[in-house]
Amino acid sequence: MAETVADPRRKGLKRLFLVLNCIMLSVGTCGSPLIMRLYFVRGGARMWLVSWLEMGAWPMLLVPLGAAYSRRRSAEGPTARLVLMDRFLFAAAAGIGVLLGLDNYFYAYGLGRLPVSTSALLIATQLAFTAGFAFLLVRQRFTSCSINSIFLLTIGAGVLSMHTSSDRPAGESKGAYYTGFFMTLGAAALYGLVLPLVELTYKKAKQAVTYSLVLEIQLVMCFFATAFCTVAMLVNKDFQAIPREARNYELGEARYYVVLVWTAIINQFFFLGAIGVIFYASSLFSAVIIATLLPVTEILAVICFQEKFQAEKGVALALSLWGFASYFYGEFKLAKKEKEATAGTVIKPAETEMHQQGLP
Repeated sequence: MAETVADPRRKGLKRLFLVLNCIMLSVGTCGSPLIMRLYFVRGGARMWLVSWLEMGAWPMLLVPLGAAYSRRRSAEGPTARLVLMDRFLFAAAAGIGVLLGLDNYFYAYGLGRLPVSTSALLIATQLAFTAGFAFLLVRQRFTSCSINSIFLLTIGAGVLSMHTSSDRPAGESKGAYYTGFFMTLGAAALYGLVLPLVELTYKKAKQAVTYSLVLEIQLVMCFFATAFCTVAMLVNKDFQAIPREARNYELGEARYYVVLVWTAIINQFFFLGAIGVIFYASSLFSAVIIATLLPVTEILAVICFQEKFQAEKGVALALSLWGFASYFYGEFKLAKKEKEATAGTVIKPAETEMHQQGLP
């Protein structure tokens, strides 16, 4: 009886945490490109600084980790472990963190060269990359619908690439625009690799994967991503340039630092939400949420920055939404089939036992 009561409670708690992580992921997905673009359009130009800020708020994670340790200590006493992760998880998280540092630079460079509406459409191709890498790394199955989704997202990116002349920001050279275009695609591909790698790390762990452990993994990834960008900032002398850039910022020196702080906080929401969704659902579900919020990001970009929304962007958006709908339909059919198969497996032994007892 106790187990029966505990199971619904556990499932309800899991759903609650999934919803909370989805909210954080949504805030980060929509807010991150907008505030990062604000930095660039108002006079900011330090690519590695923005890359650093994408993971720079990792000390925020110490608060929930401290609360989790306090809870463990009250339950287990002085024998409670301060750090849960083993060497394998630490090494895996460190390696993924370096990849994230590189991905942050690709993404920041793209946002520095492209309008938010264009960048968001290109980042949407991440769903295709995630599906491909999830198939290779965690054996996520392809369906005809998911293949159709990948095809449509790829076509959408192709439509954007063929109509760039009217989309370039004023003063942006064609070479710089195309570099930003392909760097953004590279960011989508690299993050599409990172999500299944995180899921694979969970599956290969030789210990129980709890949410506290997930937070520790996130902390290590953010630390190494920040360290990677810190080295690049030192080489590029970005730290010395920050006070000068703040004085010349169009919105004023104080607001310059406000933009930097909120860039770090909102990006931390994004990564923490993404990791949490992977833990409570899957890497593909995380990618789907990011892709589903594409129209919201497009609308906010047009409102906040008065960006043009040309016909080719409308076509690319329509293809992306079609691709998402195709993916959702495929996942729904697959989940329904697996549920029916599971129900059949449960019923079959009972039927066999009845026949063995001579029942009809």
